[in-house]
Amino acid sequence: MDKLKIAFFDAKEYDRQSFESSNKDGEFEIMFFETRLTPNTVKLAEGADVVCVFVNDDINSFVIDKLYEMGIRLIALRCAGYNNVDVQYAYGKVHVVRVPAYSPYAVAEHAMALLLTSIRRIHKAYIRTKDFNFRLEGLTGFDLHGKTVGVIGTGKIGRIFIDICRGFGMNVIAYDKFPAKDSGIEYVSLEELWSRADIISLHCPLTDENRHMINPESIAQMKKGVVIINTSRGALIDTEALVEGIKDRKIGAACLDVYEEESNIFFHDYSNHIVNDDVLARLISMPNVIVTSHQAFLTAEALSNIADTTLNNVREFFSSDKCINEVCYKCGQITDCKQLHDHKCF
Repeated sequence: MDKLKIAFFDAKEYDRQSFESSNKDGEFEIMFFETRLTPNTVKLAEGADVVCVFVNDDINSFVIDKLYEMGIRLIALRCAGYNNVDVQYAYGKVHVVRVPAYSPYAVAEHAMALLLTSIRRIHKAYIRTKDFNFRLEGLTGFDLHGKTVGVIGTGKIGRIFIDICRGFGMNVIAYDKFPAKDSGIEYVSLEELWSRADIISLHCPLTDENRHMINPESIAQMKKGVVIINTSRGALIDTEALVEGIKDRKIGAACLDVYEEESNIFFHDYSNHIVNDDVLARLISMPNVIVTSHQAFLTAEALSNIADTTLNNVREFFSSDKCINEVCYKCGQITDCKQLHDHKCF
C-alpha cells in the first residue's frame, strides 16, 4: 500500500521537527509548505490524501470544494479551535478532525505568565536593567492574592487556569454556557462577571454567538482598572473598543496572545517592515499592553502531543470507521444529533 500523503500548510521549523520526530518510521509522506492554505494556494494540495492546517489557514467553501474535487477527504487541524473552517459546508464532503487537548497546561501557564509580567512590570524592569538602570519608579504593581478573577470558559484550559489562580489565593468566578458539574466553581452570569472581576481571562472557543463579547457595552459594565487576558481567539474582543477602553483608563491592562486580524501578521518577522495595521500598532505602543504572537501553545510537550495526536487522527480515519476527534457542525447544535464519536459523521 502506498504511503498516505499529507499536505502540511503554514509549516514552521518547530512543526517540521515535531512531526518528523512523530513520523520517524516514515509511515506518512509529509509535504511541508510554508504558505497558509487559502483559495490561492489550495492547488499545492494536489496529489495529497490529507491537508494538515493551523489556526490561520482559511478553509472556506471554495477551498473545501477544491479539496473535494482533488479527492481529499480529510482536513486535519493541528489545533483545538476550528472557527477558520466552514464545518457546516464541509459536512458530507470532507471530514474534519482536530487536536482537542495538546497541553492545556501550556496555555493556562502562559496566561498567568502574561498576567504576572504585566502587573509586576517585569517586561519594563528587564529592559531597564539591560541598560543598568536599577530605579524602581514606575514599577509598582499589585497583589494577586484576594483579587477576583473572572474566567470565561471552563474547559480543560480554563479549569487549569482556575487552579493556578487559586494557588495565588485569588477568588474565582466563572461563566460557561455549559457549566462543569460538581466542579466547585462559582458560576455567574456574564453581567455579574463583568461587574465583579478585577481580572478577566478568556478561555472559550470563538463562535458566532460570542464574537466581540468584549465590546463597548460589556466594557462599560467592568470595574475601572480591570485587566483583560486573551489566550483563546482574537475576535472574542472588539479590538477598537479595547483601545478606547484603555485610552479612557477603564481598562488597566491588556495581555493578548491573540489578535482578531493576526492571520497575515503573526508567525512572521516584520521587524524591518512597516506593518499596515494601525490598531495593532496603537496597542503595541501602549505601556500597559503586552502582545505575544499566538505562542501560548508553544512548549516541547505541546508540540509533541500535537504531532502524535494529529498523525493518530489520520491513521484512525483511514484504518477504521472510528474517528474520535472528528468535528461535526451538528454536535451540540441539533438536539437529535446522536453522534457518540464511535463512527465517522458521514
